[in-house]
Amino acid sequence: MHVAAIAGGTGAAKLLRGLTAVMDARDLTIVGNTGDDTEVWGLHVSPDLDTVTYALAGRLDVERGWGLAGETFRCLEAMGDLGAETWFNLGDRDLATHVFRTRALRAGATLTAVTAELARRLGVATRILPMSNDPVRTRVRTPDGWLSFQEYFVREKAQVQVLEVEYAGAARARPAPGVLEAVREADVVVVCPSNPVTSVGPVLAVPGVADGLAATRARVVGVSPIVGGAAVSGPASELMRARGLAVSPVGVATAYAPWLDALVLDHRDAAYVAELDGLGLAAVPADTLMIDRAREIALARVVLTS
Repeated sequence: MHVAAIAGGTGAAKLLRGLTAVMDARDLTIVGNTGDDTEVWGLHVSPDLDTVTYALAGRLDVERGWGLAGETFRCLEAMGDLGAETWFNLGDRDLATHVFRTRALRAGATLTAVTAELARRLGVATRILPMSNDPVRTRVRTPDGWLSFQEYFVREKAQVQVLEVEYAGAARARPAPGVLEAVREADVVVVCPSNPVTSVGPVLAVPGVADGLAATRARVVGVSPIVGGAAVSGPASELMRARGLAVSPVGVATAYAPWLDALVLDHRDAAYVAELDGLGLAAVPADTLMIDRAREIALARVVLTS
């Protein structure tokens, strides 16, 4: 079975760990969100690509959901002493990843090539692709103006009102090599339990991706990141409201219409099954809170058979 997964963030990393435990990791292709990418101290940082890579390498700090386990922050402290901004936490060993990426990009390598090389060096067999080699940046409009996603999420801790979300550069971007092929040739496409607006939305905004999902012969299965009327983690609730989407599995399904075939939702939201059925979707209740490795694997099995 060949599987393509659209991924971004902590929820995606957990499900992807589960998928690689129940299938050959080499048969999985991950299309990672790069709308969160940013520059810190002159370094190109790709948070979602790194979270997925670290997770599959067994090196992710699972308690924080980002960065490397056992990390130290001496460089961050020293940069603060020198007057640099330190609201974006970069660990000492994590810095090596960003230095490696930035040097390669400045030497002419593509983000696709750098991402593949990082995965190889960390022992990850799964193919990890950025959604595009072209810059696409998620921006959030607040009452005080536009913020990059990281300014909104990390610096402001998602505590400011969201008026609008845009994906700057998306209209001019092209899918990275292999992205459309992975969607077209898959048996199952999984939309991970990621923020529909800022983790999956930027991927869908790249011209050709949504059309590819509509045209694929694969069964497209999403996993709702909303449980009991709230996001499992992160600011998805506020961002979905800003997009006019209900903060529920129905809102998630609406974001992925018309190409979604099935939606896995938490047992706590079983009341939405009939409404989802009315939208022409297969609604599959399951335990979607992946609080340990066993539940990651169990949810992966549900997704692959939905």
